[in-house]
Amino acid sequence: MKIKTLTLVHYRNYTKQLIEFSDGINIFLGQNAQGKTNLMEAIYFLSLTKSHRTSHDKEVIQWENDFARLEAVLQKKELIIPISLIVHQKGKKASIGHIEQKKLSHYISYVNVVLFAPEDLSLIKGAPHLRRRFIDMELGQMNTTYLAHLSEYKKIVKQRNSYLKGMQIDPIYFDVLTEELAKHAGALLYYRLQFIQKLEYYAFKITEHISMQQDKLSLVYDTPISIISEDTKESLIEKYLVIYRKNKHKEIEQRLTLYGPHREDFLMYINGKNAQMYASQGQQRTIALSLKLAEIDLFKEITGEYPILLLDDVLSELDDFRQTYLLKSIENKGQTFITTTNLAGIQKHIVQTPKVFNIEEGCVHVNG
Repeated sequence: MKIKTLTLVHYRNYTKQLIEFSDGINIFLGQNAQGKTNLMEAIYFLSLTKSHRTSHDKEVIQWENDFARLEAVLQKKELIIPISLIVHQKGKKASIGHIEQKKLSHYISYVNVVLFAPEDLSLIKGAPHLRRRFIDMELGQMNTTYLAHLSEYKKIVKQRNSYLKGMQIDPIYFDVLTEELAKHAGALLYYRLQFIQKLEYYAFKITEHISMQQDKLSLVYDTPISIISEDTKESLIEKYLVIYRKNKHKEIEQRLTLYGPHREDFLMYINGKNAQMYASQGQQRTIALSLKLAEIDLFKEITGEYPILLLDDVLSELDDFRQTYLLKSIENKGQTFITTTNLAGIQKHIVQTPKVFNIEEGCVHVNG
């Protein structure tokens, strides 16, 4: 999968910009606050219909304009396909091949991206919602069924919580909501367990390699559900129902849905110790790097294509050894975009010639 061209209209500090990319490594070079990260965000936004920097879509619309438009020409295997996303003050419209998509969930899995940014380094020691978001964003791209279950699950949690805050609870209606909740919770857990298992397979090998066989990484999904290897979606649904029934009065008393994938976590262990508590700063960086590189291989396994990789100001957070490992690892693994203020620091680590773009005050020029 490759982005051949990107067009931005009224997006952040870009009034109108057309950029033609290399199929290999593309570098956005410039000083801070010139628009490098805005370009990265635009690629991410166009792929996933949301920003990694803000939860308010209208913030990407250029000042004193009513909309932002993002367009790209994609190459998926032998196919050349245009896609577009229009962001208005009150919503978004996405198109594939000039055909508007009725549901954004149908569009999201069409372009696969992996973003590695400085905030990803907090994945290990940060709050559980960061790790849940990590799973949802990556697994949602790989599995449209997961994305559909996630959308329905969130709606039911919101509806159930609203109902729990009401004055009176109808036991029959509450049970109906609970059964619907368990149906989607079981499916989400089923797919998350598969994802964590496959991610661990790749991340374990990468961690060993980076640490020169010193560190062993394991991933454990943290849920009140008792998991066995023979579990199916149906058995997990039943297990959630048992928990919901057992804690029905507790949830009614606290007026909140206390159990389910929206409250769960996944834990990382380094040499058998909880990384959140015991990992050194270097080990944290190794784990974050391993997870991101593992995602690339997992995308290839599941979709048959490497994803588009976005490295946004993350190289400066890594030491020279990990920088070298990262840049060597991504060679010949699809299309990559890198932001930097220092070109020399990158060029010494890569063999292939990158396409370099100078970014200055919202204008993009090809270097040389």
